[in-house]
Amino acid sequence: MKYEIGQNAYIKLVLHALKHRTSAVNGVLVGRYIPGDGDNGVVQISDAVPLFHSLQIGLLPSLEIALLQIEEYCGDQGLNLVGYFHANERFDDYELSNVAKNIGDHIYRYFPQAAILLLDNKKLEALSKAKDRNPVMQLYTREASRSWKLAGSDGSSGLIPREPTSNIVLLDYISSKKWKDIVDFDDHLDDISRDWQNPELFK
Repeated sequence: MKYEIGQNAYIKLVLHALKHRTSAVNGVLVGRYIPGDGDNGVVQISDAVPLFHSLQIGLLPSLEIALLQIEEYCGDQGLNLVGYFHANERFDDYELSNVAKNIGDHIYRYFPQAAILLLDNKKLEALSKAKDRNPVMQLYTREASRSWKLAGSDGSSGLIPREPTSNIVLLDYISSKKWKDIVDFDDHLDDISRDWQNPELFK
């Protein structure tokens, strides 16, 4: 199984985490599954929706409101919820939290190829020096009745950027402080005129 993330989805998730550096943030992944021979299918992550950056992050009522709207948006686009993104509050925290696992489990029930992406702050910090093409995220997957497992730890393929230049474009967006423009569901609930789809972000 391969997991491929599009440039806009990838950048949106990282910018959301950068906007709220001192908070845990989360989001959902949108895309589709392309079947292949045996276990050679591809989950294509084409978009991402930033969810929360506050105490709402683990609250069920806010999450349910958000997921209902996002699922309607996905249906209109012919897409699915395919996974979950999480960035921990502490810079040096690389553990998958219970909140992340629980929301991942919820998506997994409807989409069994679901993934969880966890921001890797060390990789993100090193990006400007390393010129690395690999995503600054860890990929977690799960099999039926098993727990979430870090992909790649057993030699299996991890997360692949669809566009090889994603990190170069990301650095450009960071240097121009584009993270200031990102709108998440928290912002939308505070002011419904703010659009969680972020239609102007990449214009």
